[in-house]
Amino acid sequence: MRRQLLHPVGGEPVEGVVHRLGAIPAASDAELAVRVRRERSGPGEVAGALTDGRLVRTFAWRGATHLMTAEDAGTYLSLRAVSRMWERRSWQSHYDLAPSDWPPLRAAVREALADGPLTVEELAAAVTAHRRFAHLGPAFADRSATILKPFAWQGDFCLAASPPGRLAFQRLDDNPRWTGVPDADEAGPRAVEAYVAGYGPATPGQLEYWLGTGLGAGRKRVHRWVAGLADRLATVDVEGEPALVRREDVDDLRATEPASVVRLLPGHDQWVLGPGTADPHVVPPARRTPVTRGANLVVAGGVVSGTWSVAGDELVVAWFEEAGPPPHDELVREGERLGSLLGSGVRITRVG
Repeated sequence: MRRQLLHPVGGEPVEGVVHRLGAIPAASDAELAVRVRRERSGPGEVAGALTDGRLVRTFAWRGATHLMTAEDAGTYLSLRAVSRMWERRSWQSHYDLAPSDWPPLRAAVREALADGPLTVEELAAAVTAHRRFAHLGPAFADRSATILKPFAWQGDFCLAASPPGRLAFQRLDDNPRWTGVPDADEAGPRAVEAYVAGYGPATPGQLEYWLGTGLGAGRKRVHRWVAGLADRLATVDVEGEPALVRREDVDDLRATEPASVVRLLPGHDQWVLGPGTADPHVVPPARRTPVTRGANLVVAGGVVSGTWSVAGDELVVAWFEEAGPPPHDELVREGERLGSLLGSGVRITRVG
């Protein structure tokens, strides 16, 4: 809980919170996910960090959009690009693009964005003006945005501000905080250590889930990067299962006392997405479905122990029976804090 800035709540700026978590899903309540981890915060701070370039929004884990710091984004995008799926035969056939077409296509995209952000329609018009790419209009218009994602993974652009439901793009190299996309074997160990720092103790399976499957880096690469960090990582035993922590965190981990603190988190919070909703230490297996579907989370002692919802000024907690008696006083205190973050007078009216 302390590593995730949940107990005690941290004093990090917006970008510090996102850096600690690695990334935050853009489709979730990203602002609340950040604000519950900050002692002092105000509405609109995440949007402000996107506007001034401290954060970037781009396609990353499982093809979805995520918020990352400008400094960290290249590390994760490098791993996302390592599969080079645009070179697969299925891609070549479907888009009528050979691997040799991608360098000039990427150059055309960057050139189109040289004077500032463009909507996807404007970008498509500029790119399809090139004879070789004239056939790509339907691909750019596809709501899945599949053909657009490799440009993001290779650092050609990120998502720009746009109305809900619309896509717009801007160059990443216009952001002075952007550090480029490093080689995967430079990025990989960095990403492993960052994950272990924020989510450890982490099992090999969780690392494979986060980096191998989530970013498409592959199981073998992840294992190789872990092996190369033998001098920086240590193995601890968690209920009979080996898990990794940074060596510098071992003493701190052993000295940490259990905490029963209650936190109200938004749905799809990184507390559950980071280790994965299949982790029984965090999500009771019988409750995995609502957590995966994005229910707002009541976390007690680090374990998902209920869900919450707001209707008007009423905050209703659905406490899981198997979690034992609900801690009413702590729920009320955390409900008051949530109300202050939401900017409303919500209060807990029912726990059941």
